[in-house]
Amino acid sequence: MRRRAAFAALVVALLSRPSAAGPMRAWPDDFVGRLKVLALIEALNGALLASPSATTALETWCAEHHMAKPARLAAALDRKATKQATPADRLILGVGPLEPIGYRHVALACGTHVLSNADNWYVPQRLTASMNRALETTDAPFGRAILDLHPTRQTLSVDRLWSPLPADWDRSVAGGPSKGIIAIPADLFRHRAVVYDARHRPIALVVETYTRENLNF
Repeated sequence: MRRRAAFAALVVALLSRPSAAGPMRAWPDDFVGRLKVLALIEALNGALLASPSATTALETWCAEHHMAKPARLAAALDRKATKQATPADRLILGVGPLEPIGYRHVALACGTHVLSNADNWYVPQRLTASMNRALETTDAPFGRAILDLHPTRQTLSVDRLWSPLPADWDRSVAGGPSKGIIAIPADLFRHRAVVYDARHRPIALVVETYTRENLNF
């Protein structure tokens, strides 16, 4: 408990510390820099888990960190992408083997920052005609296109693809000079979630991979 309390206090102190702005954020490769990156990743992860809409959560994150003005998410739709839903996916969505399922692969960007790449399987019969048209013909984010259904989310899994701290960080000696800049990989973590409408009908299954651009402010 003492270690957790000390960790939480240090996280608050690090996040409140002012930092220099620049065209590309460089995080120093020392214990403090790595701990601050971890705190930011966990803050983003927590905001996404707490929100009924990933679109809304990412726009809030973008606005709070002054990453774009206006902080509005845009979806770059890959119109050539195809990926069939598996039988397990259909079971989650509550549809039969012959019922049509739509698919989108999008890169979600706020300004010049691509914050996530998402696969989305959705049930067209549970959306309105205008929603289906928007999803098929425009680059609108899914969360904005279906907003009138008052969607909510249930997260099925969270996969942490990278951690800035080594597995034995709590047993190693903190401190020491910076080793340069942290080499942050392209992908930080991944969510798999079901999206429901106001009647609690499953309308979509999403797999969202969140990128290091969320840390580039």
